Amino acid sequence: MTSKDPIQWYDLHAEEVSTQYESVVPEQVHAWLKDLLPSKSVAILDVGAGSGRDASWLAGFGHDVVAVEPSEKMRSLAQQHHAGSSVKWLSDSLPDLKQVFASGLSFDMILLSAVWMHILPSQRTRTFRKLITLLKPGGVLAITLRNGPAEEERCIYPVSMDELEQLARNHGAYIERRIEDKDKLGREDVSWIQVAIRLPDDGTGALPLLRHITLNDDKSSTYKLALLRTLCRIADGTAGYAHDAGEEHVSIPLGLVALYWIRLFKPLLGAGFPQSSINRGYSKLGFVKDAFRKLDHVSHLDLRIGMQFTGERGDALHQTLKDAAETITRMPAHYITFPNGGQVFPVNRIGRFPKPSSIRLDEVYLTSFGQFHVPRNLWRALQRFDVWIEPALVAEWARLMMFYAERQGRTLNNLEVLNTMVWSEPTRDVKIAREQAIRLMAEDKLFCVWSGKRLTEKNIDVDHCFPWAAWPCDDLWNLMPTHRTVNQKEKRAKLPSDQILRGAQDRIITWWESAYPNVSGSILHDRFITEASASLPTIVESRPQSEDIFAAMNLQRMRLKHDQQIPEWIDLR
Repeated sequence: MTSKDPIQWYDLHAEEVSTQYESVVPEQVHAWLKDLLPSKSVAILDVGAGSGRDASWLAGFGHDVVAVEPSEKMRSLAQQHHAGSSVKWLSDSLPDLKQVFASGLSFDMILLSAVWMHILPSQRTRTFRKLITLLKPGGVLAITLRNGPAEEERCIYPVSMDELEQLARNHGAYIERRIEDKDKLGREDVSWIQVAIRLPDDGTGALPLLRHITLNDDKSSTYKLALLRTLCRIADGTAGYAHDAGEEHVSIPLGLVALYWIRLFKPLLGAGFPQSSINRGYSKLGFVKDAFRKLDHVSHLDLRIGMQFTGERGDALHQTLKDAAETITRMPAHYITFPNGGQVFPVNRIGRFPKPSSIRLDEVYLTSFGQFHVPRNLWRALQRFDVWIEPALVAEWARLMMFYAERQGRTLNNLEVLNTMVWSEPTRDVKIAREQAIRLMAEDKLFCVWSGKRLTEKNIDVDHCFPWAAWPCDDLWNLMPTHRTVNQKEKRAKLPSDQILRGAQDRIITWWESAYPNVSGSILHDRFITEASASLPTIVESRPQSEDIFAAMNLQRMRLKHDQQIPEWIDLR
């Protein structure tokens, strides 16, 4: 073995290796895999994408492809070789794949072509677990194993089919196909084993655990359901605040959990719906103290990222968040356990910390309460399946409230209960974006981001790039000036296709930088950055550039397409 870094080797030999890879036709290299490719457009991850040959080939079938390549020079050459491709490139590496995990994406197929031999044998179990977690149920993990001499300078290690079969079995997957093949570069001492591994289920146990907590676990109150629904809402809309916390967990700000918890309970308590068999409205709930009652005139819709509170309202909200964090830690987080008795959601609370004179609901402030840890497999399940998980939680929560009311001699209207439980986003508010559009229009600097047409007061619409009906988001980055005809007759409530979004990149970035300029003391720019960082999970920089936000937005588009099946807007007439 060697301590050399394979990434350095590929950086040094990028030109030579890239030319070599591009000399081989992908249809020949992956003929064994072609009939396993889905006929419809799916999400594919190419890990160690090299020259981009395979990623571009897969994208040519209409698939949405994310290519991971840790060598900066290889990645740069690949983007030059395949400049017209729709492939999304990430600088990431095994075994962590931090950027891929941050995206929240799941994949129907993952390809590791000539990659496995670069992974240290001691890291292969961890690597396989990471990959299988990213795979959708029914998905395929395609790995090619290199048989041939070890090459110390390239960090090439021996591989074993037996090892791969054991890893598959240990993670609930199975070998669907195994084919031996000659080396396509003509090397006599090198051959390959091409392996397709199928995942029949999510392989993590997350969904059975969620079903158990939702439907079977003992509940003397609605707290457990409230915590799971809180995590669902965070996974769906504020995943940018989730970060790695070791091998098994992701960490989210405890204050964010408390904030969404309060937001869920506020309308229910205002309506007097019982949350336990002895509870009537506000009574007997640990987090409902004087501070909570002082927020009676604060709408739950105002409890969202980016909002600011000062004075008495700020004091009351700060104390309410502390009370909610304590209740969550002592009750549902403590009592939700694995079958073996271990705690599912460990919490690290921060003791005494000063209350700021002005509260801004952002990551720094919300993290000041502590950190809430979620098992990685459970977090992935919430991101992938929240569209199915949350309705089950809502239904069981409603059933419990009606059961508690019945025991108290009351009858609740089922429709009223369900309407009160709707996760309400603020009504569509495009005022700020429209004000900035009018300012730019007066300077003759406003154009439709989709068509490039000049905009006037007679033809301007402010469009939600990702349609409100599918993903209610009034963040500034999601609001675009558009020509009314394009918006109402062509795009409508559809998701822009990858091709259309990439074609509009320059106009979108110009709009952002003109409407929310990065100047000293700009409140609008700060809000723009805060919102993007919260809702676009692949942003890792504290002060991201416009190009970073656009790249993260494109990955979010891909997630909405595949996880929520939002119809696409494909043709720009």
